Amino acid sequence: MRLYKIFAGFTLLLSILVLSSFRTLSSKDEEKPQWRNVQILPQTLTRVEMDAIMEAWSTALGVSCSHCHVKGNMAADDKEEKIISRKMLTMTNEINEKYFGKDSGTISCMTCHNGHAHP
Repeated sequence: MRLYKIFAGFTLLLSILVLSSFRTLSSKDEEKPQWRNVQILPQTLTRVEMDAIMEAWSTALGVSCSHCHVKGNMAADDKEEKIISRKMLTMTNEINEKYFGKDSGTISCMTCHNGHAHP
């Protein structure tokens, strides 16, 4: 009986340690990094949120990351496409706010681009 209690206690402790490590892994996904050169999007975005936004834009334009970003330096403004995308995002936000309500998301990149880099 005593051996059973020791085994049960050890199993419980091990389970807690394993579960806490999973929580640590998932919380890393939700950490809020210090973004460099993010001008239009909120600085408070998590990595998961930023990845989701970038994936949606890539899909909407039918392009890969390198269309707007310099490989190895995502913060660089060396590509004209990145400058244009900021202007387009500002325009989209203004249209949504003026006609549909702030943060409505009614108009998006996909509205005009529909999977093509040039609408």
